Amino acid sequence: MRRKIPSIDALIAFETAARHLSFTRTAEELSLTQSAVGRQVAGLEEYLGTPLFNRFKRRISLTEAGEIYAKRVRENLERMERDTLAAMAHRSAGGIIELAVTPTFATRWLIPRLPDFYATHDDIVVNLTTRAEPFLFKDTPFDAAIHFGDPVWPGSVAKYLFGEETVVVCSPRLLAGKEKLAPRDVANFTLLHQSARPDAWRQWLAQAAVHDVDSMKGQRYELFSMLVVAAKAGLGIALVPKFLIGQELEAGELVTPFDLALPNNKGYYFVYPERKQNSPMLQAFEGWLMETSQRYIRDSSVQ
Repeated sequence: MRRKIPSIDALIAFETAARHLSFTRTAEELSLTQSAVGRQVAGLEEYLGTPLFNRFKRRISLTEAGEIYAKRVRENLERMERDTLAAMAHRSAGGIIELAVTPTFATRWLIPRLPDFYATHDDIVVNLTTRAEPFLFKDTPFDAAIHFGDPVWPGSVAKYLFGEETVVVCSPRLLAGKEKLAPRDVANFTLLHQSARPDAWRQWLAQAAVHDVDSMKGQRYELFSMLVVAAKAGLGIALVPKFLIGQELEAGELVTPFDLALPNNKGYYFVYPERKQNSPMLQAFEGWLMETSQRYIRDSSVQ
């Protein structure tokens, strides 16, 4: 049965015009004439049997149907582009792993270690996309994920990588020459928070037996990487997983003014659908990831 799908050229012309709300700018981007763009859009509207744009002399705006259709067309064009690039990559690679990973873990821990993986698996391509929350694999293009939390992911295999210890860090400039502070001294500083862990300072203060400090005061940042930069800039003191700041501590850009660390009963897990347990690519990546995480744990315990 013939599919009810317009031409790809018409869809591209429409999506571009929907972004720019200008046939002139669309023509410039696509290297077409303005009249050619107009014909593509008009043909698409005729095919659909509904107007996609309101036309006011030299201005255009999307109709309600046009707004809905533009969003869906854009998503599908982006998906087609990803699939096309993935297929092209197969020309020179043994396979591709689409991996979802928490942002700061990717930049601070995983990516610096990937050269070691490629040294022995140069036929596998690992594409990284940041995703902070669990999701259903069947609704996404992902083959696997690395996430922080509990090993509860329906229909999936979860392999524990390592846990997390959170420490208070700040710029040494804030300490006025001191090396260590008493827990009560936290009241003298601005607290920096990671948005997804709003309760972290309350937990640390409770563990330190400091009960008269407002644990919610201070600034909030979406990512730990932002929190690290804010702490380095001297904006306040931050609670950050220790494994993410090894370089800053070694370079003296950050210091740990309190000896008290906050343990976490959650951990980092490598997760993939049960149906992909026999994938040679995932088995290769899992083996490398488990070995690398175990080596990291051993090295950390020695320090």
